[in-house]
Amino acid sequence: MEAGASRNAVVLGTRGSKLALAQSEACAQRLRAAGFEVEVRIIKTTSEHLPEVPLSVIDQRDVFTRQLDSALLAGEIDLAVHSLKDVPTEVPEGIVLAAVTERHDPRDALVSDGGLTVDELPQGAVVATSSLRRRAQLLHYRPDLTIVDIRGNVGTRIRKMREGQADAVVLARAGLLRLGEEAPHTVLPPEVVLPAVGQGALAAACAGDHPLRERFGEILNHGPSERAVRAERSMLWALEGGCRVPIGAWTVVEGNEVRLRGVVASTDGALTYRGEAAGEDPEEVGHRLAGDLISQGAEVILQEIRAARAS
Repeated sequence: MEAGASRNAVVLGTRGSKLALAQSEACAQRLRAAGFEVEVRIIKTTSEHLPEVPLSVIDQRDVFTRQLDSALLAGEIDLAVHSLKDVPTEVPEGIVLAAVTERHDPRDALVSDGGLTVDELPQGAVVATSSLRRRAQLLHYRPDLTIVDIRGNVGTRIRKMREGQADAVVLARAGLLRLGEEAPHTVLPPEVVLPAVGQGALAAACAGDHPLRERFGEILNHGPSERAVRAERSMLWALEGGCRVPIGAWTVVEGNEVRLRGVVASTDGALTYRGEAAGEDPEEVGHRLAGDLISQGAEVILQEIRAARAS
């Protein structure tokens, strides 16, 4: 049956990892509670077609979303659920973010058998992460650490660590919470590592002309979380950064005020530029903070990264 053929039936597309399925099921439950019949359909993405290739090498901003976007535009699915941190700042023409779900803890978690903090890691400890953002900020704080790349789902990464590939692995705390993963971990303070833009929130995307677009928003959207990630994504867009660029953000929403912190770091951790901005317009706050970071010198880092990729 073609997606959207029934106004009470929704085909929800997702990646096939355990975490992606848990995230999609959370949205499916909300839709079912609102009276919809929901079919969850697994669609394989670029990241899953290339499971052993480092994400920084793949270097596609839509590495987790492209095939789901294609399915939306083809009418094969009604809704796609993504980790918002994986969604490019410029979504494809014809697609909109219908909702941003209530954000879980956006901070990163340091997982180790001893549940060590970043300060308790031994000199020269090996820490695994696929994120340039995490790598850069960790090396800035602890230049003695050895950072190694790692791929795989949450369970696979923890298993690889326990098999001796690393002393610790860095993962999004929201993912651990959604999976009920009880591996010993400590939270990386934002003063040490700022999270990825949008981390901890989910995005529900649909075709811009989908008849249920507004209804999806009514059921799934969380206003304060949406305002927070709008500020972060505005900053990221102004910096021309993607998920493969070492840029971090942290937003607190109190009433009408949005308070945003941001960082741009060199991949070796030698340089970091940090700033803060606050205001009532999320996009304006994000643009203003991006301008501040650029005026500090962050553009030098971004130009070096762009030049390295073009060569």
